[in-house]
Amino acid sequence: MSSEASREIPDGGDADARGTWPSPELIGSWLGDADIDFEFRPGEASPVHTEDAEAAAAARRFRDVMGRFASGVTVVTSTSGGEPVGLTCQSFSSVSLDPPLVLFVPAKTSRAWPLIQRSGTFCVNFLGADQAEVSNTMASRGVDKFADVKWRPSAETGSPVLDGVLGHVDCTIQAVHEAGDHYVVIGRVLDLEMTEAEEPLLFFRGGYTTTEG
Repeated sequence: MSSEASREIPDGGDADARGTWPSPELIGSWLGDADIDFEFRPGEASPVHTEDAEAAAAARRFRDVMGRFASGVTVVTSTSGGEPVGLTCQSFSSVSLDPPLVLFVPAKTSRAWPLIQRSGTFCVNFLGADQAEVSNTMASRGVDKFADVKWRPSAETGSPVLDGVLGHVDCTIQAVHEAGDHYVVIGRVLDLEMTEAEEPLLFFRGGYTTTEG
């Protein structure tokens, strides 16, 4: 397959996204033996590339303040070569009602994101209060972590829907924008579903918590 053909826009993708797509060879060099990773809120885990004490202190202050914002925990999934891939992500938000759009924010260093991007589709799973172990499992950089996580294919894209989640949104990638050391990924919602579970898993000041904790 030619390099140009391999970079065709997937169904549901947007031309804005193509410029950020890495080559298959580069994806392979990034993956190594792992395909799962944890995306903290932007700024919380990004390295500070400076020896300037004042700049480093400002970065630490930024992280500390951002850590005061409690957010839900999600697992963003897709399939690559028929195999499930995913990353644990706390940087997720709804964007628009008409059309229905959402966003998540993977780091440029993410190993799972290039595979998700090339698939052109993703599913965001909202984790429940009892799913910290699922979050940790999906965040681990190792062999097939889906072997220990129960899931089913989503109705529209076939991306993994994890058992026990509060809900999920099944999406196509509409646009990808560079934003510093991260990407902002806009997804068009094709299908969504909620369950009877009500208590969310939250991330606050660098650790898990719940509304009761």
